[in-house]
Amino acid sequence: MYSYQAPADVLKDRIIIVTGAGDGIGREAAKTFAAHGATVVLMGRTTSKLEAVYDEIEQAGHPQPAIIPIHLEGATAHDYELIAEKLAEEFGHIDGILLNAAILGQRTPIAQYEVDTWNQVIQVNVNSHFMLVKALLPLLEKAKDASVVFTSSSVGRKGRAYWGAYAVSKFAIEGLMQVLADEYENISQVRFNSLNPGATRTQMRAYAYPGENPSVNPSPEQIMPAYLYLLGPDSRGVTGQAFDAQPPKAKA
Repeated sequence: MYSYQAPADVLKDRIIIVTGAGDGIGREAAKTFAAHGATVVLMGRTTSKLEAVYDEIEQAGHPQPAIIPIHLEGATAHDYELIAEKLAEEFGHIDGILLNAAILGQRTPIAQYEVDTWNQVIQVNVNSHFMLVKALLPLLEKAKDASVVFTSSSVGRKGRAYWGAYAVSKFAIEGLMQVLADEYENISQVRFNSLNPGATRTQMRAYAYPGENPSVNPSPEQIMPAYLYLLGPDSRGVTGQAFDAQPPKAKA
């Protein structure tokens, strides 16, 4: 999967939602999906950043994307239901979701972790994912071949000191993915997997590791093969699995 060679039109005619599409991996994924034929729905908090990605995709001559600004910390179940209604009217179905948006929170011991920050991280990294996917399940079921990819982390597969709510949120994401995959085991056209991007040259990585030389890590563009594989038709039948976007030695 690390060296997957995606056909140029591997995502042709697919409708794919990308959360956190204004920055980092989400931004690169949105542009990559569009370059491979997808109509991308850009979701994120900062409209100006989403508009910039929109312009890049449109100027490149790729399928016209859509923008849905949303503040994940404050959004309610009703907000996600309204989004689902809008997408149903516009597209009729959804072929894929990349749940990429997340916040880091504090890098402190649990004994010193602020409760408000804990709740904020869990709301953005877990609760928003649950509400969005729940609202969109009917649209995923209408697709011939739908894929949902949850963004994980190595600290969400083996706990590590000082990663606090972020690590716990990623453990929860792994659990949510597994529950959904098991529930949809007999609905073969909908699959759910998690993907750990590994150490990647992003703003979040720089914040988590301020002393690290960013050039030692790959750029978001370099890890896109795994994303194209999981969101495209070549991963049909693959569900309930935890993947890494980079070889083991390069994990975050």
